Amino acid sequence: MQLNHAQRELTLKIVYYGPGLSGKTTNLRKLHARARPDVRGRLLSVDTHDDRTLFFDLLPVFFSTSTGFKVKVKLFTVPGQVIHNATRRVVLQGADAVVFIADSRRGAAQENNSYWRNLQENLREMELDPTQVPVVIQFNKRDLPDSLTDAELAEVQRRGSQPVVGSVAVRGEGVVETFHAVVQTAWRALEGRAQLSRNVGLSEEEFLGQIFRHIDLSGTALEGRYGPGAMPGGRESGRAP
Repeated sequence: MQLNHAQRELTLKIVYYGPGLSGKTTNLRKLHARARPDVRGRLLSVDTHDDRTLFFDLLPVFFSTSTGFKVKVKLFTVPGQVIHNATRRVVLQGADAVVFIADSRRGAAQENNSYWRNLQENLREMELDPTQVPVVIQFNKRDLPDSLTDAELAEVQRRGSQPVVGSVAVRGEGVVETFHAVVQTAWRALEGRAQLSRNVGLSEEEFLGQIFRHIDLSGTALEGRYGPGAMPGGRESGRAP
């Protein structure tokens, strides 16, 4: 977290991590499409010839609190290919929270586990405590054959401490719910360390509300929770184009 009292700015960094082609870039593209143009930055990406993210995507979501602080939530993805491990470490630097994107097919379990261990190692390399950095796990590609059942995902959740979200990112399913889970856990961790509600005047309710009132929540589990969402382009949810 970067907290600049002089400039009245607070910047959070969230990193999407996981194997190549697991859906990290798709998550950011879907989020970018749902965010109102006035609260989203330009989505930057560098792709290789086989459509894998070579470096990172950057999506700054920004708003001002009732006490006048400008808050930015920056989202990055790491490159998934094995050869880009050094870049993954650099992108992880200073992360306030991580979304781990796993392939929910049973045949992908070994690769998921390998990248999970890689995440723990790289957090330590960047002098981040893996037990202190909030992580949300998204099991993506649940529309494909041999994917984990709801009961199996519930068992994964029961065995671990991290929130678990099922997703079909290419259809936008579970994308916003994953983002909500990670920003909520990030805020709670930062509140415990930096007392944001007291020092910045930023409560969890305002933090989440400021973000999700500017995101189209139609068709998600969050629909209606933060009031009428605005469609990208300024249209109200449910109103014909």
